[in-house]
Amino acid sequence: MPVTTDAVALNQWLPCAHKEKLNPGESTETLLLGQSIRVSRDADGKYRCHTLNDGIKDKKLEVIERYTLVFTTLGDQPRPLPEISEFDETDRVIANSGSIGVQVCPYRLIENFLDMAHFNFVHTDILGTREDKTDVLPYKVELRKDVDEIWATGCTFYQPAASLAALDAGKEQLTEYDYRVMSPFSVMLYKAVHEDGDLERKDAIVVFIQPLTETRINAYMPMAIVGDPKNTVETLEFQQSIFMQDRFILENQRPALLSLELKADIPTKADVSSIQYRRWLKGMGIQFGIRQVES
Repeated sequence: MPVTTDAVALNQWLPCAHKEKLNPGESTETLLLGQSIRVSRDADGKYRCHTLNDGIKDKKLEVIERYTLVFTTLGDQPRPLPEISEFDETDRVIANSGSIGVQVCPYRLIENFLDMAHFNFVHTDILGTREDKTDVLPYKVELRKDVDEIWATGCTFYQPAASLAALDAGKEQLTEYDYRVMSPFSVMLYKAVHEDGDLERKDAIVVFIQPLTETRINAYMPMAIVGDPKNTVETLEFQQSIFMQDRFILENQRPALLSLELKADIPTKADVSSIQYRRWLKGMGIQFGIRQVES
């Protein structure tokens, strides 16, 4: 596809590499919003990004190294990279399960992440159960205008195994979530941690999306976890297994692009986060990856 001209999409900080995947002196080529770019790492370990046209370096891009990732932007006035304070807490386990390629419009992944109703049917006996307790209980969704983010708070859902520890212990529980949509291409959740007895502290699980094209993405999942560092590998494998279950559903959604007209789909009460997200996207005027519906 051609490089997008959508100013909203261009003016985002977007992930383009995992910090640990490139050794000093190495480089890799990838796509960002249809634009070919090269990500390289100097001998001193510093990352650099350039656009590529027919393999020739064109424009030098700004770079931010944060949350285990390398971010860049194709715009001149990018939306600020969100602040996630949990990644600065020294007693947390900071980890990243790498990137997973998915043939899907980026916004559909965001909506899937926000959707608790699918837990019972896609993540059966882990994040949900088909036998009973399948209702999505009421929760609050708001657009926080001071930070221009969508927050869904007070989310609760009965889960057979909400985490690795719960899965190992066979511990069923009513799990508490807060969701935060930070940009058109980033979303996270705060999940209550019950195993250590501290209900105030929550795991922070983030998805940063690299939109390669309108229908193809790389999804990165950095996490700031409250728990034993010895369980890091198992925790990453648990989160990857959940994501891979979602991948099959995401890649079979039709139509491929997202419509921002509510009449294009039939929402339910459980879709209140998705409804707010689509209204928010429509309000900012984003065009990349959006399907136009005739009136």
